[in-house]
Amino acid sequence: MLEDYDGFIFDLDGTVFLSDELLPGAVEVIEVLRDNDKRIVFLSNKALQRRNTYAEKLSRLGIPVDESQIVNSSLVTARFLANNEPEAFAYVIGEQPLIEELKSHGVRISSNPSEINYVVASFDRDFHYDKLKIAYEAIKNGAMFIATNSDRTCPVKGGELPDAAGMIGAIEGVTGKDVEMVAGKPSNYMLQSALEILGVGKERCLLVGDRLETDIKMALDNNITAAVVLTGVTSRSDVENNEINPDFILRNIGKLRSLSDSS
Repeated sequence: MLEDYDGFIFDLDGTVFLSDELLPGAVEVIEVLRDNDKRIVFLSNKALQRRNTYAEKLSRLGIPVDESQIVNSSLVTARFLANNEPEAFAYVIGEQPLIEELKSHGVRISSNPSEINYVVASFDRDFHYDKLKIAYEAIKNGAMFIATNSDRTCPVKGGELPDAAGMIGAIEGVTGKDVEMVAGKPSNYMLQSALEILGVGKERCLLVGDRLETDIKMALDNNITAAVVLTGVTSRSDVENNEINPDFILRNIGKLRSLSDSS
């Protein structure tokens, strides 16, 4: 059934690798797709690393990749700000790679609530009260509240880590204002970036991911075939008890080589 698709969209954390280990079958399935001239793009909602770092990691683990084949939420957020309001000031609740990505697109960074136009919330392992206070004051002054992604957790070897939803929830809690735009999955901003790289129509694409509410929802909302893997945050019982129904359930990415066997 792989011949039915020309473009393949792969999530990274929990799908291709966990922490610093490739998941079963990852190298083999990517090699098969490349041998058959399939187009591939890798997506990540995590804004803790820039695209070149992901490319270096995948290459080191045995999947040679150029950063042009990778889209993450940092890139999509930076493009959104640069294209929509290039003169705006942004306040970032996030880590240095995200700030560097924004700056590389000409986004101006500020911590002065009186001049901030956008508050950007993301995965931030140094989140503290002073950051929350600046975000609160800026939004109270009229700043738009956006986020790189809305994942509750990030899968890692041995479990999960709190993700950007914690930072978003804290800001929503004190401001009473919901996040107004999310750049990463399941948004169309992320999907369009992936499709531009692939150069393939949606009807000829297949997406593989581990999270129902982001990866799979984004695919199904856009009539893209979706396969969920059980190597990340989603279990078989999660799928059975969820309204989001992927087209395929795979034990791991390696099972993509035989889509008829989704057990």
